[in-house]
Amino acid sequence: MQNLVTVFGGSGFIGAQAVRQLAKLGWRIRVAVRQPNLAYAMRLHGDVGQIDVVQANIRNEASVRRALVGATASLNLVSVLYEHGRQGFQSLNVMGARNIAVAARAEGVSRLVQVSALGADLNSPAKYARTKAEGEVAVREIYPDAVVARPSIVFGQEDRFFNKFAQMASVSPVLPLIGGGATRFQPVFVGDVGKALARMVANPEAAGQTYELGGPGTFSFRELMALMLTEIDRRRVLLPVPFPIAGLLGAAGDLASIAIAPPITSDQVTLLRADNVASGAYPGLEALGVTPTTVESVLPTYLYRYRKGGQYADQEDRAMALS
Repeated sequence: MQNLVTVFGGSGFIGAQAVRQLAKLGWRIRVAVRQPNLAYAMRLHGDVGQIDVVQANIRNEASVRRALVGATASLNLVSVLYEHGRQGFQSLNVMGARNIAVAARAEGVSRLVQVSALGADLNSPAKYARTKAEGEVAVREIYPDAVVARPSIVFGQEDRFFNKFAQMASVSPVLPLIGGGATRFQPVFVGDVGKALARMVANPEAAGQTYELGGPGTFSFRELMALMLTEIDRRRVLLPVPFPIAGLLGAAGDLASIAIAPPITSDQVTLLRADNVASGAYPGLEALGVTPTTVESVLPTYLYRYRKGGQYADQEDRAMALS
């Protein structure tokens, strides 16, 4: 089938944006997810019949191969930020990526895009960053011309970063700054990442490239928390937490991950010891024709819900001033 792309993890935060952009470019899309019954709304991102949803678990080679039958291209967004049950760093970030590449080669898929992460490094002390790099290697052993995308922290309406800390600030008088909050980030808008991934799939000239996807500004963790607090109009104590103490909190999070999504894990504490910004050694959004969107222009569109009074907070303040 011409211009059919299988998107693994296509119903997620980033995946939904990539699917929407691929649909705009005229691709037929097969969204491969573990639980298709939870992803039925994905069909609404394109024209009637343009998007299909199928079951696939990237740990299961047979299901991966079925999802790739007849596909021209494959995009893999499946990842795990913390380990729980059989959803481990090795099983998903490495072996899952390899399973997709092996099945794609067997099915004659010509283009493969692997979503990694900024900071992916075979020598990283953090399991997440190390296994992301191992996943890149596993894919390129089979597809030397695979495209690799390395996004920084991705923000947008359903993100797990600003929403997480804004929600915390809604109930807690204190926000922790791991390692003092000096770690630097280059947040990138989810809409920009979606456009970039779609263009990596569609443009044959992207073959073999590695792209670092960062936004137009760099911020320390402390600066990002201050920006978020200003947007939700709340004053909170920003409390520096030294790395040794943060490590203890992370260890507690590791235990909690058995049952719930932990606030932080020991591996995430390790990640925070290194900056998460583009190295400049690889092309970025601009090379794909995408103009980076600023954090400041997007946060007001979704963090208003954490203000006292929500989206009507400003109107209420003005009404009280006039009364």
